[in-house]
Amino acid sequence: MPITIYGIKNCDTMKKAFIWLKDHGVAHEFHDYKASGIEKTKLEAWCKVVGWELLLNRAGTTFRKLPESERDGITEKKAIALMQAQPSMIKRPVLELGGGKLLVGFKPEQYAAAFRK
Repeated sequence: MPITIYGIKNCDTMKKAFIWLKDHGVAHEFHDYKASGIEKTKLEAWCKVVGWELLLNRAGTTFRKLPESERDGITEKKAIALMQAQPSMIKRPVLELGGGKLLVGFKPEQYAAAFRK
């Protein structure tokens, strides 16, 4: 199963992940969810694996610009709706390794451990 990296092309963290994957010879496909969107079923599946709390990028500008009423009392259902409506609220990158395994965010040591042979 091919490895897919999800995110936004111009994100600095994405650029670091792309460089790491290239430097380590990891073949991958890229899904730009700002340009191509993201399916609700994909977000639901990711939330089952890593939890919506990890997936929702609360530190990003898009989330912080939400009215306080929308930021309060977030549930999984509400988080999924927010991420689907505004994919920039999804923490980046999301790396699908196959077999249901995901890496969220970019930490070189996590990538190294995931690709250790």
